[in-house]
Amino acid sequence: MSAQEAPTADTYTLKLPAGDPAAASEQNGNVQFIGTATVLIRYRGLTIMTDPNFLHKGEHVHLGYGLTSQRRTNPAIDFDKLPPIDLVILSHMHDDHFDKLVQEKLPRNTPIVTNKEASEALKRLGFTQRFALSVWDRLEVTKGEARVRITAAPGRHGAAGVSVLLPKVMGSVLDFGANADAPDYRMYISGDTLVYDDIQTIPQRFPGIDLALLHLGGTRILGVFKVTMDGKDGVQMLQIIRPKKAIPIHYDDYDVFKSPLADFAREVKAAGLEEGVVYLKHGESYTFTPRQR
Repeated sequence: MSAQEAPTADTYTLKLPAGDPAAASEQNGNVQFIGTATVLIRYRGLTIMTDPNFLHKGEHVHLGYGLTSQRRTNPAIDFDKLPPIDLVILSHMHDDHFDKLVQEKLPRNTPIVTNKEASEALKRLGFTQRFALSVWDRLEVTKGEARVRITAAPGRHGAAGVSVLLPKVMGSVLDFGANADAPDYRMYISGDTLVYDDIQTIPQRFPGIDLALLHLGGTRILGVFKVTMDGKDGVQMLQIIRPKKAIPIHYDDYDVFKSPLADFAREVKAAGLEEGVVYLKHGESYTFTPRQR
């Protein structure tokens, strides 16, 4: 049974006002890496932001249980220089994914797609357009002629015994185009997850992933418990998901990230997967071309 046919999946809808006709007529899309897990995804006039984190070098985030982490980089764009955002995809509620600045300044009517736990936290902060998805639930988004279906995918923030102490995590599959069952382009965003059994179901339900955005960093809580993928895990994820291209994100930005990008690059080379990986510096973009029909 495909994800689209899963009987327990709920479907929600979001219709956005049509935007600039020139942007809507642009056939190619692009992904711009802002830093940490924050990217801007643009497609036919639709602008999606993931896991917004706009703190600067030297500032701290709180990770719960009295733990903090210091940022070691700056975002490619300051928050007040962002283009208009149609939609936010939030993998989970941690300060390095939805920081205090964003909590204060993001307009309260911004549509946010996330999991149920994070949605409750957003409700307490006053956000009014929340789409709380369980695994395999989906949101159908339209903006003029642009279409994207966002489906919640499995994710787990650490090993089973550790993850119960951490926020719930949502991966995402984005199917662009008028027919989400036969998409023009398919993108997977891992969220802060490790590789575990449920990850295998993603390519089973969503074969033919064109692009994967992988949250790496080998984040360690208390210096011991690994709660995001390191370089070796990232390659294992590639071998499971089998995307045509992958972009690593969520690395080197905070001092709790213990596995630098170089670890992933070394493992990618050893596995012979270099042609399938695109490395972006902060601010750089990757242009993607929808499938020809």
